[in-house]
Amino acid sequence: MNADIVIVGGGIVGLATAYHLTEKYPDKKILVLEKEDEVAHHQTGNNSGVIHSGLYYKPGSLKAKNCIDGYHMMIQFCDEHQIPYDLCGKVVVATEKSELGRLRDLFDRGRENGLEGLEMLDQARLKEIEPHLAGIQGIRVPQTGIVNYKQVCQKLAEIITQRGGEIHLNTLVQSMKETADNVQITTSTISVECQLIINCAGLYSDEVAKMHLGKLDTRIIPFRGEYFELTVEAEHLVKHLIYPVPDPNFPFLGVHFTRMIGGGIEAGPNAVFAFKKEGYLRTDFNFKEFFGSLLWPGFQKVMFKYWKTGLGEMYRSFSKKAFTKALQRLIPEVQEEHLVPAPAGVRAQACDRTGGLLDDFKIVHEKRAIHVINAPSPAATSSLSIGKTISDMVKLG
Repeated sequence: MNADIVIVGGGIVGLATAYHLTEKYPDKKILVLEKEDEVAHHQTGNNSGVIHSGLYYKPGSLKAKNCIDGYHMMIQFCDEHQIPYDLCGKVVVATEKSELGRLRDLFDRGRENGLEGLEMLDQARLKEIEPHLAGIQGIRVPQTGIVNYKQVCQKLAEIITQRGGEIHLNTLVQSMKETADNVQITTSTISVECQLIINCAGLYSDEVAKMHLGKLDTRIIPFRGEYFELTVEAEHLVKHLIYPVPDPNFPFLGVHFTRMIGGGIEAGPNAVFAFKKEGYLRTDFNFKEFFGSLLWPGFQKVMFKYWKTGLGEMYRSFSKKAFTKALQRLIPEVQEEHLVPAPAGVRAQACDRTGGLLDDFKIVHEKRAIHVINAPSPAATSSLSIGKTISDMVKLG
């Protein structure tokens, strides 16, 4: 089979990229290759559905630019295609004095990123909008919302195929070879020659990149995020999305409360090293992937540096009591009996050889390939902007 562009990965970033490219190049042959039997099966289909505002991200970074642009594009897309969403707002709360400086920095960063309507909350105002919340100060972010990203992906896939793009499911990329004229791709079902390959393979983006580049200075380390749902009796405790002040040294936001577009409230996640790239259960294990992560020099440095944090996350994974205690920092009335286990997600976190957990998005542009190496949260919010960024990089004759 011949094609002009092949996109590897049918998650929200791959589909958003195909969406923009089928619009830009309506007479080119564009294929999306997805190894599962449906789109949005992994990170996209298992995330918490938050439309992020852009509060956290360093001004000028790819995350900040794409999150803020992507936020507006996502709202517009949902409006245009009647996809339900709710701009319910978010509260970031400091529970102790040592967090107040970081909270203020977040507020300033949000304003620098162009967020409007941010409100610094004193204790009285916090109690007014979140009566059950324990906090001494907070920030209200009105732009934050919730949506079903799987529904967004189904609409994207529908539009892509209507425009003549092709989505091949159950198609696992096994190898690729760049020649002077094209890229030759072998999959589990078809062989394809194309002018350009775009790697949006998420948890396997490093493996796909290595097929093309031979070696890579970055590895994807999988972190499982485990959730509980609040029982119906406890749902009244949460009005907004509620987040703690994040640790600036660790690229995770801490356990929090998330309203869901279909109803109900999620509590979590923790961030536990997964023993398999698609390790949604504690018992999931893949020998090659486990030791691939463990023997990566960068991850060894991360383990040495953050071993206490890692042990705490692991302890919370096995102890519902410890998980409840972390949630009680925000809402003391939450009890163990209010928490019902919910499905986990796995985050693809890029780690470089020196031990850096990459905070920003990372896109590598080669002559015949574009590799999206790191696109963790807020990639779903940012997806339409990331897809546009990639589309702008593509110059076909």
